[in-house]
Amino acid sequence: MAPPFLTNLVPRKEQRAQARPLLEVLLSLTWVQWALFFSGWLAWSCDAIDFFSVSLVLTRLRDQFKESTHTITTAITLTLLFRSVGAVIFGILSDRFGRKWPMVANLVIVAILQLGGGFVNTFSQFLACRSLFGIGMGGIWGLAASTALENLPVEARGLASGVLQQGYAVGYLFAACMNLRLVPETAPTWRSLFWTGAGISLFAAIIRALLPESEVFLRAKAIEKSKGTTTGKKTRVFLKESGEMLKRHWILCIYAVLLMTGFNFLSHGSQDLYPTYLQQSKGLSANDATVATIIGNCGAIAGGTAAGYVSQYIGRRLTIVIFVCLIGAFIPLWILPSTFSSLAAGAFCIQFGVQGAWGVIPIQLSEMSPPAFRATFPGVAYQLGNMVSSAASQIEATGGDNLRTTIMVNGQLMNVPDYATVQGILIGVVAAFVLVITIIGPEKHGAHFEKHKVAFEEGGGCDDALFDDEVPQEMREHWSSDDKVRPSDEKL
Repeated sequence: MAPPFLTNLVPRKEQRAQARPLLEVLLSLTWVQWALFFSGWLAWSCDAIDFFSVSLVLTRLRDQFKESTHTITTAITLTLLFRSVGAVIFGILSDRFGRKWPMVANLVIVAILQLGGGFVNTFSQFLACRSLFGIGMGGIWGLAASTALENLPVEARGLASGVLQQGYAVGYLFAACMNLRLVPETAPTWRSLFWTGAGISLFAAIIRALLPESEVFLRAKAIEKSKGTTTGKKTRVFLKESGEMLKRHWILCIYAVLLMTGFNFLSHGSQDLYPTYLQQSKGLSANDATVATIIGNCGAIAGGTAAGYVSQYIGRRLTIVIFVCLIGAFIPLWILPSTFSSLAAGAFCIQFGVQGAWGVIPIQLSEMSPPAFRATFPGVAYQLGNMVSSAASQIEATGGDNLRTTIMVNGQLMNVPDYATVQGILIGVVAAFVLVITIIGPEKHGAHFEKHKVAFEEGGGCDDALFDDEVPQEMREHWSSDDKVRPSDEKL
């Protein structure tokens, strides 16, 4: 008999049969639900614009600061290292006080630091700014995912997850277009990309400030207000429930970090050094490298959207497994060709697989998480995985320094870094790791986490602590018996 983690890869038939048609669900959404989803998507797109501002102008930064590619990539590593700090800070603020104002503050901080990054004059200043910037960036994903998904019906969350995650690809795409047209045409060159990204982040903060709080927090705050619960008491309850959650789910925390380590190696290993790889190892111009990057991100958007939609019907983990297998199949097309058209096709296909698998992650982590900690748990797991994988670009740069190849440039043979082989090996190994850890992991397909108490309510740290009006009648009758107590009231 097959082990449970294999037999439950596909959701139960009765679970799927209860779902409403997707079109009916989408037509039933209110403008507030659409707007909250858009605000989360836009925030995540801003994160990508700001982060990839460094990757896209790596060559210009190298010339500006007179440093090697390996040294410049230290800025990417430091940003990724410090993102876990931001995930903890803003995740806790969001689960304690609500989604709205922590996200607004987070986006404003990101805008200020991105703006400042365009004014630095030394490499040390640049590293310091990008390190602080990493703290700001770290909070965005957890807040964006929780805001976007918890306000939508269960049936729409698979597709919404794919579209939300590919806000990152859209942001990368937008940054690449600015690098293609804006940066070469302006006197400040790479600085103009940073300043524009700052303006977009500030715009996203204004959009979120104009929208209401998430419905689940409006509901919870109204309940606590009617009880006369003070702010201090809610904070004490939050701290207590956080401790209970960690005692119950420490193994799940470790698993989530391992899962996100693999996923972040997939994305950063296939994206961060990609423009440099095309220029130095394949001899493409900066313009052609940017166009190939844009084509790759079109594949990412298509893959993420398709995977999110499919995951609603065949399950989260099975969808990830299928798209990770596609990554392995597309690696040769990604690294072997030498012409622009073939390389662009390889970029489209590899990102279709990578970001297709990624498209399931927002909803998979949200459903897997302890329900009351949907901003902190996914956000911290995501960014700790980022921290572990933060050296991906430096690993590839170091590999390229030691593994060399020759290409023909203007009729002459040139010795260049063999980034193709380095990236192919790294992505192949990581894809195998992601495949295994996804298969053995948990899945809570279709979880109704919006019905759960929030973290500042008594019992919020318990997985089955629902809002009182969401508790089924038969369970209420069960709890009313003299010899029974509610699960959230038990001594944990």
